[in-house]
Amino acid sequence: MPLPLVVGVDGSDGSLLAVDWAVDEAARHDIPLRLVYASLWERYEAGAPSDSGKRPSERVPAEHIVASAEERAALRGPDVKVTADVLLDDAVRALLSAGDGAHALVTGSRGRGELTGLLLGSVGLAVAARARCPVIVVRGDKAGLAGGHERILLGAGEPVSGAEAARFAFREAEARNCALDVVRAWRCPAHEVANQVALAEIARQHEGKASVLLDSLLGEAQSAHPKVRVRSVTAEGPAHRILLDRSAAADLVVVGARRRHGHFGLQLGRVAHTLLHHAECPVAVVPQTE
Repeated sequence: MPLPLVVGVDGSDGSLLAVDWAVDEAARHDIPLRLVYASLWERYEAGAPSDSGKRPSERVPAEHIVASAEERAALRGPDVKVTADVLLDDAVRALLSAGDGAHALVTGSRGRGELTGLLLGSVGLAVAARARCPVIVVRGDKAGLAGGHERILLGAGEPVSGAEAARFAFREAEARNCALDVVRAWRCPAHEVANQVALAEIARQHEGKASVLLDSLLGEAQSAHPKVRVRSVTAEGPAHRILLDRSAAADLVVVGARRRHGHFGLQLGRVAHTLLHHAECPVAVVPQTE
């Protein structure tokens, strides 16, 4: 039995977009879809007197939200197997637990009740930072959400932290039969520059190092997916800005994250944070397994 794609639902516009995107993604990979709604209403109502065995007041809207999302998913992808659960737990904790047995977790960019000023909801950010499986935050413009660019973008990190992300990106490109753009950013530290001649030589060295790291990162994944059309480049500048600009021409941007011993959860750096808040297409954060 293939692992399901898990999507968090809460009735918000963001979660409905996430459901639509997740249905298409499940169909592409021929995997089941699991809808999850989580709430702690029973904990808060536990001390309230029971009235004739009626369901808790929050249970009714929760079941309605899940039923509506399930119906929406069935209409969009009639061939996708869909299940739905209402869980008595904190949303972040419930999704993290569901993610332990998932192909990936999918969330909207902002949930019900989030402050309008937030660029990414607290649930999405917490899940992206702590999940042990890939997390996809559905955001962006219409073309990116609809897959109209026919292009996946991979931000190439270090081989020790980006190998899983590379494999994920290649699988996505193959499932979509689209091109894969891979970008490795590099910088020329100002303190290394004494004059223009030195600048040119140092720049060549940094670019060459970036190219070697790029080849090392892609080797295994590219061999496993020889039919994927790959365009790999090195680019000078801050990685978060380069990837953000290029996300406008992509259907999904993929970045890696590495667990560090002694820390709780994933260490999301500036690149991941920038993309999760501002990218013009859905963002996949892929943890590197130890």
